[in-house]
Amino acid sequence: MSGEVLSQNEIDALLSALSTGEMDADELKKEEQEKRVKVYDFKRALRFSKDQIRSLTRMHDNFARILTTFFSAQLRTFVQISVASTDQIPYEEFIRSIPNMTVLNVFEVPPLDGHVLMEVNPNIAYAVLDRLLGGRGESINNIEGLTEIETKIMSSVFERAFEHYREAWSNIVDIDPLMTNFEVNPQFLQMVSPNETVVVISLDTTIGETTGMINICLPHVVLEPVIPKLSVHYWMQNPDRKEREPEELENLQKRIQKAEVPVVSELGGTSITIEEFLALSIGDVIELEKRIDEPLIVKVSDIPKFTAQAGKLNKKMAIQILDDFKGGDEDHG
Repeated sequence: MSGEVLSQNEIDALLSALSTGEMDADELKKEEQEKRVKVYDFKRALRFSKDQIRSLTRMHDNFARILTTFFSAQLRTFVQISVASTDQIPYEEFIRSIPNMTVLNVFEVPPLDGHVLMEVNPNIAYAVLDRLLGGRGESINNIEGLTEIETKIMSSVFERAFEHYREAWSNIVDIDPLMTNFEVNPQFLQMVSPNETVVVISLDTTIGETTGMINICLPHVVLEPVIPKLSVHYWMQNPDRKEREPEELENLQKRIQKAEVPVVSELGGTSITIEEFLALSIGDVIELEKRIDEPLIVKVSDIPKFTAQAGKLNKKMAIQILDDFKGGDEDHG
């Protein structure tokens, strides 16, 4: 949604102009070099770092998977939802980017302040409605003519869908989503001031053969209290990590003790050339680098652990552990 991003038509036109000679690539490079000053638009103030945007994207990746499961169960048809983009833009720009008539679900998310907006493209909204009413999930864009029954069904299903939002936020803060408004005209919806920075997460949605977007709009006022928790440093520290119970640790130790690991005792090793290897035949003797009176090295999962001596036990080859391994790889233990 950034103003610096070219549309596909603009990209095609630019490539066409370069190929026909109407524009010169060298001149473009020269102009770029001369333009050392970048215009800063205070209306598009970036209030979130890339790190915080990535954290929000990860959270909504999880939410998209939850929504996919929810709508698949409700509609009994193919559903695929995934995060397409995450942008921070002025609220006014977001309102201009969505259709004039669309499905707008407004939620409170206590204990956070402010409201969260879930905008559902009319194609997707009507596909959901048609499927719930026994249809094939076909889309007809008639948002202006919604009946009371259709409004009630739509608001109900999206309210139940958004209840799963608390699960996506569970690692950051415990929220309690509550639907407060259902609207179809963006011009009647003024959640924050036009220049307020909002984060818009666009979810690419497919229901049956119908495709469209679901946009989650998060104003800065909602995210402000949890901004410190949106960094990778917080996720890595995980201060709210639950300590393991003693019984849980004991059960874990018991299971580990029963795990099987490969134990190998090496008699010794040596190096030969490919020519010598190809010339080997029955009866040839290969001299190992280890003396016959030196202890063997015992490896556990390929890590040297003990020294031992070879012998027999009940007519089977065996080894007797002599000591812990004191070689250069002892740090592995």
